[in-house]
Amino acid sequence: MKQQPNPRDVAEQARQRIRVGMIGLAAVVLLIGLASAIFSTVTRDRPVADAASRGAVVAQAGAPAAAPSAGNEPLAELGVTPSIGNSDAGSTGK
Repeated sequence: MKQQPNPRDVAEQARQRIRVGMIGLAAVVLLIGLASAIFSTVTRDRPVADAASRGAVVAQAGAPAAAPSAGNEPLAELGVTPSIGNSDAGSTGK
């Protein structure tokens, strides 16, 4: 026959499990907080030093993008897309 476990031992095991679970939960929360603090300091933008350069940055942000030229087409150089020079030549020759 199987012997009944002592109620005190069962209660002590339950307390031990709760302690281990709480310590594990606290460790996970601590690691998440530490990772959050590290990532927030890494991604924080540095302010621009003076007002003159700040105006230049704003002016450049609104400027239209330069049209791609024959020398400025990395995808065409790799052969992924046709270059501007090739598409113009193909459309004029009938």
